[in-house]
Amino acid sequence: MSIQAPKQVVMVRPHHFRVNDATLEDNAFQRSVHHTDVSKQAYIEVSQAVEKLRAHGITVHLFEDKSIDTPDSVFPNNWFSTHHNGTLITYPMRAENRRKEYRQDMLETLWQQYGLEHAKDLRHFTDQQRFLEGTGSIVFDHVNKLAYMARSQRTDDDLLKDVCDFLGYEAVIFDAYDTQGTPVYHTNVMMCVGTHFVLIGLDMLKAPQRALLCQRFERNQQTVIALTHEQIQHFCGNAIELQGKEGALLALSQTAYDALTIEQRATISQHATLLPLSVNTIEAAGGSVRCMIAGVHA
Repeated sequence: MSIQAPKQVVMVRPHHFRVNDATLEDNAFQRSVHHTDVSKQAYIEVSQAVEKLRAHGITVHLFEDKSIDTPDSVFPNNWFSTHHNGTLITYPMRAENRRKEYRQDMLETLWQQYGLEHAKDLRHFTDQQRFLEGTGSIVFDHVNKLAYMARSQRTDDDLLKDVCDFLGYEAVIFDAYDTQGTPVYHTNVMMCVGTHFVLIGLDMLKAPQRALLCQRFERNQQTVIALTHEQIQHFCGNAIELQGKEGALLALSQTAYDALTIEQRATISQHATLLPLSVNTIEAAGGSVRCMIAGVHA
């Protein structure tokens, strides 16, 4: 068992899902959806994903969202995170309509069930146009006490360092770009850190930073699975290691699973059982399975 892989998670089932126009500017992963039952299909996809996770021994705290003003509520990992020192952190979101996703009932459930002791609220930094979007912006390596972050319009170096000081972690900040030279909007679409492995779009990094990160992974004895730009576009980096009833799982989308090579799947399988979930409609909003799952580290 690893502190990196949670056994409990939070998910939100939207009743009025749609692609968020307010985040189109910097999310190159968003795409148009042409069928008319988008909301219904997203509801079904979340329901089936929750059922599959529970069947593998994951405790899922499922919350319903009936609001019509929160199109991205299916991605709760962006606005809060929990930590092994009993801390709950809430984050400043860049898009105004995403700030409406904050749910006191969700926080109270976590507070009561997991005995959290500390709260760190960063939401007021939106007044200064400073943002840090949770475990979208930050990919935590809880084993080695590291916090990885790719710079974008949704990140703030000093806020990350503040979080790291609070948690006793080290900040690892870098720059990552797609084939058009656009900064990746969230670190967790190009990087997944497991207990013993890392999935990462190395081609998105410039040579010096790539070398430094690979040295760090080697030092931490983590197997590196290098992802191509095309695989990143298919959400291969947007996965999360979980602790199931029979060992480690890597939850990822069916889209991502299909885009991995046979060799890559075999390498991952040495460390975790691959658990593909069908979330094609939700992926149109620019996020995938990792974004849908907020791990409970408490």
